[in-house]
Amino acid sequence: MAVCARLCGVGPSRGCRRRQQRRGPAETAAADSEPDTDPEEERIEAGAAALSGAGGGRSAGPSSPPRCSLLELPPELLVEIFASLPGTDLPSLAQVCTKFRRILHTDTIWRRRCREEYGVCENLRKLEITGVSCRDVYAKLLHRYRHILGLWQPDIGPYGGLLNVVVDGLFIIGWMYLPPHDPHVDDPMRFKPLFRIHLMERKSATVECMYGHRGPHNGHVQIVKKDEFSTKCNQTDHHRMSGGRQEEFRTWLREEWGRTLEDIFHEHMQELILMKFIYTSQYDNCLTYRRIYLPPSRPDDLIRPGLFKGTYGSHGLEIVMLSFHGKRARGTKITGDPNIPAGQQTVEIDLRHRIQLPDAESLRDFNELSRIVLEVREQVRQEQEQEQEGGAQDAEGLGRQSPQPCEEPPAEPAQASGDGGAAAAAEPPAQSGQGQPFVLPVGVSSRNEDYPRTCRMCFYGTGLIAGHGFTSPERTPGVFVLFDEDRFGFIWLELKSFSLYSRVQAAFRNADAPSPQAFEEMLKNIQSLTS
Repeated sequence: MAVCARLCGVGPSRGCRRRQQRRGPAETAAADSEPDTDPEEERIEAGAAALSGAGGGRSAGPSSPPRCSLLELPPELLVEIFASLPGTDLPSLAQVCTKFRRILHTDTIWRRRCREEYGVCENLRKLEITGVSCRDVYAKLLHRYRHILGLWQPDIGPYGGLLNVVVDGLFIIGWMYLPPHDPHVDDPMRFKPLFRIHLMERKSATVECMYGHRGPHNGHVQIVKKDEFSTKCNQTDHHRMSGGRQEEFRTWLREEWGRTLEDIFHEHMQELILMKFIYTSQYDNCLTYRRIYLPPSRPDDLIRPGLFKGTYGSHGLEIVMLSFHGKRARGTKITGDPNIPAGQQTVEIDLRHRIQLPDAESLRDFNELSRIVLEVREQVRQEQEQEQEGGAQDAEGLGRQSPQPCEEPPAEPAQASGDGGAAAAAEPPAQSGQGQPFVLPVGVSSRNEDYPRTCRMCFYGTGLIAGHGFTSPERTPGVFVLFDEDRFGFIWLELKSFSLYSRVQAAFRNADAPSPQAFEEMLKNIQSLTS
């Protein structure tokens, strides 16, 4: 405030004031009277006067340039200056003096803040008809609910989900993102609105539940804490259908799977579908969401990390987040199933151990692929034992420091080839631009037969499998197959199954992690919820 008073050229004789408590943007901008002064304010004003040469026994010399005050600038120039400042700084500016407060009532300032900070591209001048100002939109809608913008995972037991809360015109809308219908993994994502918030009058924002087929109805949003919020429907009768639960199930099945129950001949798949409907319908009136971040990207990543759609047998398509962690990559489930719930690491890739596949004809032999992968697994096991033994020996040494993490050897990544020996180090196809033929071994099942027939490279990895209810989880060996920048696959040796993954082609705002540490902490949190 001292600097502000100095710039404005105001002191005790000019009526500069300071509030002791911060107000929200709407309260401060709409204030009509000046606050009272207090001793602390007088002290700041006196200090400002001293800094500007008005006190301390010093006077400006004849060669000093004339002091320029913001108060002397024309109002239209002040509007331009204030409109370029962050909206969160404007309440403090309104506390300086009556002139600033009056200028901050100009809707041009708040129209620009809505556009630059929240991407509102609508013609905000139309608001004048409804009596709602741009300042109201900023303070009572955008700023108030800014903490729920971004990506979230709903707490729906093992199934999870992906919610994207965005500013859409003069609304804040929560869109639930759904994978395409099984097994069309390359199709675009589907999405439906769960709730929306908008400003119909000057009093407060209105929250509406969008669930069901009877239109928007009364809802509620509660921000529990910074990275968690909940929604509640106050009119659940809007979710019901006249035909009862049977009609609701058939409608849900068409939306979720794009088919009818008669089209699904696999009995186990029918049971899984019915189980999911019964479980998820319990959450149609109240849901809690926890924030998730997109993985940070580094120049040396194998491919760009992000969200992918993947095939998971009878469970259908699920959403997986691919992230890189040094010499390893992980696939974390954003949506899940009763066997491997959302939040768990479905696959883990060891980027230090590349696998050189045999020729296409030999690759058709499942036993040959299995032999290659198991050789690499044994090599990984021996390396882990050596690292553990080396760490134990260092710990036993007298006078030595605490053992340090083992450094990665400078040698080329180990490769396993079809002849059973270590292949010579070669330029990776991803760097040379060359691919190699790829075909699934005979006996390996795939929900989508339209997979690429060439791949860039393959790595040893492990996949997480478990019984129903996430019982007896274990990591089993497999092959990570990189096809291109937007597609990869994983061969589950023990299950004799193949999962194909395709990138989610969508731009997400407010989804970047503030730091790599925050992203790692987020992964631990969502995993702990279902462990």
